[in-house]
Amino acid sequence: MNHLIPRGSLFDDFFKDMASPGFFIKPLHGDALPQSIKVDVSETPEAYQVQAEIPGVAREDIHVNIDGSIVSLRAEVRQQDRQTSDDKLLRSERYYGSVARSFQLPLEIDEAEAKAKYEHGVLTLTLPKKRGRSGQRLTIE
Repeated sequence: MNHLIPRGSLFDDFFKDMASPGFFIKPLHGDALPQSIKVDVSETPEAYQVQAEIPGVAREDIHVNIDGSIVSLRAEVRQQDRQTSDDKLLRSERYYGSVARSFQLPLEIDEAEAKAKYEHGVLTLTLPKKRGRSGQRLTIE
């Protein structure tokens, strides 16, 4: 008699999937675009190092914007349709669309010294921390 499945567990996964942002916009073929860009962020005393996984994207289709301490990444995946009138498409799993991610770092970034490099599907950002002026002590008159 203990073999009954709790009533709520039958639909838990379904409702959890429905709550995800991409549930109603799945592609008709292939896998869906990732919901966000996966990033690793590390810190040294001088800079932040960000590594973002963005596979299958051309360098010119990646956009990085820095506004103070906010870093925004956006990428567009383009699918090239090479089908001619004589071809019959049997299977298509490649996708196209865009994906974006924004996050805030603890300190502002020196935008003029920031560097970006894209290799083997990984975007690496070196984001130097903005050097703030040290505090000034005021003399009270």
